[in-house]
Amino acid sequence: MKLLKLVPDTTNIRFLKWRNIAIAISILLTIGSMVLVAQRGLNFGVDFVGGQMIRTTFTQSAEAPISDLREKVSDLGYGDPIIQRFGEANEVSIRMKLPDGASETPDLANQMASEITGMMQETYPGVRIDGVDSVSGKVSAELMSKGIWSLVGAMVAIALYIWIRFEWQFGVGALFALFHDIAMTFGFFALTQLEFDLNIVAALLTIIGYSLNDTIVTYDRIRENLMKYRKMEIIPLLDLSINETLARTVMTSMTTIIALSALLIWGPDTIFGFAAAMTLGVVVGTYSTVFMAGPILVWLKVGPDSFVPADRADKKAERVGGPEEVG
Repeated sequence: MKLLKLVPDTTNIRFLKWRNIAIAISILLTIGSMVLVAQRGLNFGVDFVGGQMIRTTFTQSAEAPISDLREKVSDLGYGDPIIQRFGEANEVSIRMKLPDGASETPDLANQMASEITGMMQETYPGVRIDGVDSVSGKVSAELMSKGIWSLVGAMVAIALYIWIRFEWQFGVGALFALFHDIAMTFGFFALTQLEFDLNIVAALLTIIGYSLNDTIVTYDRIRENLMKYRKMEIIPLLDLSINETLARTVMTSMTTIIALSALLIWGPDTIFGFAAAMTLGVVVGTYSTVFMAGPILVWLKVGPDSFVPADRADKKAERVGGPEEVG
């Protein structure tokens, strides 16, 4: 039985033919994402802005009346709540941001929680309050600071690792691709106003790891070909390297997206933002590996001499190529 191959061995796509268009689009989208974040901001969750989370169970019904509950909590005047299932269908968590002035008067947060729980006990017979958790503004600021530094630290450490393993040009290329992926994700959350909490920070760190893994595989093949095909021009060599790793890239991305799609469709609401961020990150990360990580090496003047001095070139395995040989 012949095995199914999503990417045939003879695939020879001229990806770098569109490098200028791809980079231009990526720069515009990155700038657009940064503008969105600056103008619209992110819908920070309780983890980052402080607030109250009330966990409750509707013991008299099989399913929690989420829509009705959201409307009644909003009518109390403390803003729109974030209500999500928390375990069984009749268990929910109500997350509220701190009311105005809570930083100067801490009792306002407790008053808000008391009014919400009191309203539920009056409106829904048999409702059980399982817990009320508070996150102070000071703790939230610390969480945000640590989250930002974790992202920055991860990206810098990755750039240094690639710099040491390859050459500085590869570190710059990987860092630019990672910044592009993270910026796209931030722009997505600024556009959709999905809640941005610690789950999303975890998703961003995972995206960094995923994108890096894909980029390193391609960079490793580029390095091998640079040492092997000493007389080949850089653009066809990059196209060759990307095509040789394309099957692995497509298979990894597709299997990951299938799993994430299941989480998006059937997963609980509490991880919807995480699954959405990861799905976008996989798509954008795959794009940046193919259309950004490679072309950047052209502008940074990477060539065969980046790894093997010209006077030590191995002349046994030569391949001469120009743009006309690819495609």
